[in-house]
Amino acid sequence: MGRIKVLNKWANAHTYYILDILRAALGVVLILKGIDFMTNPEQMTLVMEPFRKLPGSMMIIHYVAASHFVGGFFIIIGLLTRWAIIIQLPIMVGAVLTNFLGEMNTSNLILASVVFLFCLFFLIYGSGKHSLDYYLKMQK
Repeated sequence: MGRIKVLNKWANAHTYYILDILRAALGVVLILKGIDFMTNPEQMTLVMEPFRKLPGSMMIIHYVAASHFVGGFFIIIGLLTRWAIIIQLPIMVGAVLTNFLGEMNTSNLILASVVFLFCLFFLIYGSGKHSLDYYLKMQK
């Protein structure tokens, strides 16, 4: 817990609007991908083909769509950002692995890799000063 407080103090001292815009853009990308998966289950089934033999593969499909949608919203407003990103990380690792285990799609690989790197950055950086987390913390 002490490390998180140190990271939050550093992030709040070094906050920039461009990082808030990038955090919101990450959330929007996740929401759009979640909506895409919800409205196009055939595409999601094709993407999940390398993991079809795993137990609970249908649960994975529902987990991905719902966590992208809810996690993306939390990331946009900056509420529980690190927790929302921790939930996204297994999905992002799976998205990158899907390109190597299944059919290689370079545009999906690039998008998954960029989103994964942004998730890692905001996992360390946090939600920043211009977020609901910071606002609620200051209300105490």
